[in-house]
Amino acid sequence: MPKGPAVIAKELKKAFGDVEALRGVSLEIPRGVTFGLLGPNGAGKTTFIRICLGLTRPTSGTASVLGEDIPPRAMLPKIGYMPQDLAVYLDLTVAENLALFGRLVGMEEEAIEKRTDEVLKIVDIAERRDSLASTLSGGMRRRASLAAALLHDPDLLLLDEPTVGVDPELRAAFWVYFQDLTKRGRTVLITTHYMEEASNCDLAALLHRGRLLICDGPAAIKEKTRAENLDDAFLTLVREANAA
Repeated sequence: MPKGPAVIAKELKKAFGDVEALRGVSLEIPRGVTFGLLGPNGAGKTTFIRICLGLTRPTSGTASVLGEDIPPRAMLPKIGYMPQDLAVYLDLTVAENLALFGRLVGMEEEAIEKRTDEVLKIVDIAERRDSLASTLSGGMRRRASLAAALLHDPDLLLLDEPTVGVDPELRAAFWVYFQDLTKRGRTVLITTHYMEEASNCDLAALLHRGRLLICDGPAAIKEKTRAENLDDAFLTLVREANAA
């Protein structure tokens, strides 16, 4: 396995006009972990991921992904990305969508066919393989989008709120699979505003109004804040940040 962190951010700042989406965020994400980037809507989670992908330029600061400076063009085939918004073409079937994404990252047709069967079973929509994406429910479209991100078995997965709109049983299955990926040396960066999901992560970071309030393991976060659970720990940190 390559050495060094999967993601390094140093004093990242991003402003959209008068709005400061990120305010000097510095963190390192080791390889082979499930990393939760938590915070309410507007905290800066999506902006951070878009910077990692080279889709948004930081106002200042630096970042690297899998050892490559941003934008990580050489590493893009090794990155899987699931955005918040719709990431499938409605006039294509589920299988056609996956084939398109597979070709874009340079996969062979035989490998695409094999992995399509595997990932559709993982996200539990194998029976809709030949359905047009336009006929899927919102939750099923999110499953298809996750399948596309998983297709090429990337070294780094960037998942922007992948469990929104997913039923609790499937959400639990997703987390089991994410943790299995890290056992195989993959790195999974997940954004969420479901604070209870932090307990499923090896490491968790809390963003609040563009600032990084804490980054540590779930148990250490509870110990530092003297909280019984992570919800209380994060609420304590937010109250302290608002009072400062």
